Amino acid sequence: MSPTTLPAGLDHGHVTFLGAGPGDPGLLTLRAVEALANADVLVGEHEVLDVVRTHARAGVAVLNTDADPSTGTYPGTAQLAVVDAASTAAGVPALRDAAHLVMEAVRGGKRVVRAVSGDPGLDVYAAEEMLACAAEGVPFEVVPGIATAVGVPAYAGVPLRDAQGTDVRFVDARSASDRCWTEVGASDGTVVVSTTLDSVAAAAGELVAAGRKPDTPMTVTIAGTTTRQRTWTATLGSIAQTLKQAKVLPSPDGGRTVIAVVGERSAAAQRDQLSWFENKPLFGWKVLVPRTKEQAASLSDQLRSYGAVPHEVPTIAVEPPRTPQQMERAVKGLVTGRYEWIAFTSVNAVKAVREKFEEYGLDARAFAGIKVAAVGEQTAKALVAFGVKPDLVPSGEQSAAGLLDDWPPYDPVFDPIDRVFLPRADIATETLVAGLIELGWEVDDVTAYRTVRASPPPAETREAIKGGGFDAVLFTSSSTVRNLVGIAGKPHNVTVIACIGPATAKTAEEHGLRVDVMAPEPSVHKLAEALADFGLKRRAAALEAGDPVTRPSERRPGARRRRTT
Repeated sequence: MSPTTLPAGLDHGHVTFLGAGPGDPGLLTLRAVEALANADVLVGEHEVLDVVRTHARAGVAVLNTDADPSTGTYPGTAQLAVVDAASTAAGVPALRDAAHLVMEAVRGGKRVVRAVSGDPGLDVYAAEEMLACAAEGVPFEVVPGIATAVGVPAYAGVPLRDAQGTDVRFVDARSASDRCWTEVGASDGTVVVSTTLDSVAAAAGELVAAGRKPDTPMTVTIAGTTTRQRTWTATLGSIAQTLKQAKVLPSPDGGRTVIAVVGERSAAAQRDQLSWFENKPLFGWKVLVPRTKEQAASLSDQLRSYGAVPHEVPTIAVEPPRTPQQMERAVKGLVTGRYEWIAFTSVNAVKAVREKFEEYGLDARAFAGIKVAAVGEQTAKALVAFGVKPDLVPSGEQSAAGLLDDWPPYDPVFDPIDRVFLPRADIATETLVAGLIELGWEVDDVTAYRTVRASPPPAETREAIKGGGFDAVLFTSSSTVRNLVGIAGKPHNVTVIACIGPATAKTAEEHGLRVDVMAPEPSVHKLAEALADFGLKRRAAALEAGDPVTRPSERRPGARRRRTT
């Protein structure tokens, strides 16, 4: 049967064998993201699914291929009723491997993505599943991914080749034969060994027995390309002792895959200069961001660029005003020419006006002839997304005071209308209103939305906040301080406290918190930069003192070293 001819019952289903790379979601290819967006079903191990699922559409069925050790069955089995009720009713065996999950999911025309770690071309199980598709006439395609054995050394700062064109060989220690060890032991090239933490010392011993010198440089990297990555530099003869001294413990299931690089010219000796990933200023820091996911998106991306792991916890919920009539009158006045200016001081204000516009069937064209002011980069971006380009953004401090510094005084000759529409939160300060009045403007100060305290985060998050599980917390306003303490408790004293400005810092200190970092100007991105600078100086001080580089959460009293797997 031709691979492009489907047997009865498969009805034009399709499988994409997709390489998810070594662990960093940012290493997915553009083609992989496209395939994931069109998938009906995702099939893969849970760690791989964690990498790819964010790019899948809502409602995609997810089948986990990890067998439950207590039952021997697959979590995906229970979900097959969603994917193909007919096949489960026909009496499918309880114990299924990934190939069975893929074949059953493809029935009925489903678009299936079979995601594997690294690259599908290097996965023997993926190759078997491709053959099964070919045998059944199921059309499939392959989306290559970055191979783990190549991507992890790159993130560890260990180039595999040099200017002399070093020979590079790849060995999977879990299936390597005596002949394989003999061949790589006899060469003087670089060897990249895929193994487990439990078997690193044994692999080093095999290489020595095969002819490699015990003093040959070796690096071992675990959790490569993720913010849990750790790399040790040693030699074939000393790696066992190095890992023992570092108190690296094996995992109960025998250990996850680690990548070891061996060779005189593997750049292991130069890793201090080439380790770009693990030397990021906030590498591995768990940073609490007390903002909603929508508000925190760009801030969290910035933190990730510094190597941090952001954890978003909303402390404020936004609700409509209790009496909407004032907002309704202001929007109608905006359309009928009542205002010369409208000033937005937050993304939430833009959202409130936009929702009211949509309620009345209006769009950005209603701003024609009206000057628009915005405080802050994110507020300006929200307006641009709405189709409105701000006429005025503070040239200096991104705050109400900064906006007032640039706001023109009312001039009856040049300004036909003297009124400003100011949609804002119910708890906003009067600074902007008072300043505009002083400049000669009339202000319609309108409550566009209310801010209320959000619901408490999950118990696990609350315990991490109070117990020192977070390395840092970013406070972007006084209300985030009050609300976080109110819904989750006071952060542990080992947690680095970073505040956006003096007022926020004062509130933090009033709640018994030690402020460690202050933004040079009231901007969330400058705040993140200031925290990164703090982390960089902290790392430099530890290295200069000859101390190990640790995260703040690892210094808390009574803290146990986390097991590294």
